[in-house]
Amino acid sequence: MGEGIPPAGISAAEQAVLDLITMEEVRDLAVDLVRAAGENPPGGEGPTVQALAAACLARGLEVDTTEVEPGRSNLSAVLPGGTGDGLLLLGHTDVVPVGDNWTVPPFGGQIRTGRLYGRGSADMKGGLAACVVAMAALGKAGVSLTGAVELAALVDEEETGKGVRAYLRDGDRTAFAACIVAEPTDLQTIIAARGDSYLEIAVTGRAAHSGNPADGKNAIYGAAAVIGELERWHQELAGDRHPLVGAPTWSVGQVHGGSGTSTVPADCLITADRRLLPEETGPVVLAQARRRIEALRLTERGLGVTVQMTMDMPGFETAPQHRLVTTANAARRDAGGPDLPLAGWSAACDGGFIARDTGVPVIVLGPGSVATQAHRADESVGLADLHLAACTYALCSLRLLTN
Repeated sequence: MGEGIPPAGISAAEQAVLDLITMEEVRDLAVDLVRAAGENPPGGEGPTVQALAAACLARGLEVDTTEVEPGRSNLSAVLPGGTGDGLLLLGHTDVVPVGDNWTVPPFGGQIRTGRLYGRGSADMKGGLAACVVAMAALGKAGVSLTGAVELAALVDEEETGKGVRAYLRDGDRTAFAACIVAEPTDLQTIIAARGDSYLEIAVTGRAAHSGNPADGKNAIYGAAAVIGELERWHQELAGDRHPLVGAPTWSVGQVHGGSGTSTVPADCLITADRRLLPEETGPVVLAQARRRIEALRLTERGLGVTVQMTMDMPGFETAPQHRLVTTANAARRDAGGPDLPLAGWSAACDGGFIARDTGVPVIVLGPGSVATQAHRADESVGLADLHLAACTYALCSLRLLTN
């Protein structure tokens, strides 16, 4: 946004902050973060955390890193404020594996026709860059905030949430008025998101020669019964739609069993993904799954079965009239962005942990598209969206943390 008379909706003090936010600065930082290569799995966030820490320190932010696992550290960058509740900007430093079919270097950070290309450009190194530049502008402008602004950049969001669990375990995180997750939403304000859980279902039987299958107990046959039950359950859930995030779902992702074609399989392992509505909890779904699988009476066929939940990421929902929601929507519009309707998200994110475990209200709002760019070859994000996101975060900070 250029200098001069502030546009409608922007005060002179706000314009002074926005004038310190340039597309070039957000672009250059996003490029540096994309070029800090690393994938999860196996957990290669280290170079990104180092680049992010250096950028935050260079801009006068208070930086702290906390090791979650060897070589994997959460980062907290803080712009100090008053003693009141602050604003949490939440993000993650891991990116999914590169995969195939790229036409540009995945970690090259190339700029083409107004877009930054590279793994993590949209999900979500562009959002991290926008957060840092917004916080730096607030600091340069010397504004007096009633509470601190903190960027929590966490590891392992793309897998099992080790970073956010450690972040919540390592300190009191309730002193925030609000949390904005900078994940890619096309800058739309997301007020509800599904949760996610992973289940492992292990079926055990007895091996035998396949020439005499009656001598054994076929674990794959038992697993097939389980898979059929999950498919039926998925179809039942289709009628239980949330107005913003849709229906809960089941999806069987992997099946592993047997040791050879000529042997009756003694074991079979199923992994399944269960997407949760905002009000659902992992433990309740696990109990339901155990009951339904028990009803298949596999033990009467000489089979054993165990069901465990290996990952549980909660969803969240924030009321549309909440101050955080109305402030963020107005901030995006006043920063020059579109006037978009409130929406829900079928994806899951670390924000669900914040909402569930601290009671802090959460929205997701960030540059880039989770639907058309994240986890794909030739991932990219628009430079104009990076700039708009930084301006939006700065305005939200000013409006939520000033008297």
